[in-house]
Amino acid sequence: MTRIEKYDRFFTGFITGFLLPFITGIIIFIFSSDQKSIPAYLNRIADAGIITHSISLCVIPNIILFLLYNRFDMLRASRGVIGITLIWALIVFGIKLLR
Repeated sequence: MTRIEKYDRFFTGFITGFLLPFITGIIIFIFSSDQKSIPAYLNRIADAGIITHSISLCVIPNIILFLLYNRFDMLRASRGVIGITLIWALIVFGIKLLR
């Protein structure tokens, strides 16, 4: 079993597609926050009314992950990334409807 076959699982794509937006959010926090705490930063985003914009921005790297999995012919993992990206889209849609 090659390394690509080992990681070509739906679960692998699902987990990486779930964690990558959080990692992206942390990177955005590090570079754009003038405050010291994450809760204060999240409150500032909520007060500005850009929660859905922020979530959408953090999910964009999933496109790159999807394209990488496709490039390496890891189709099961790319299905996992698409699945979690659709769930993120439903979350954004739900937040938009509730506001």
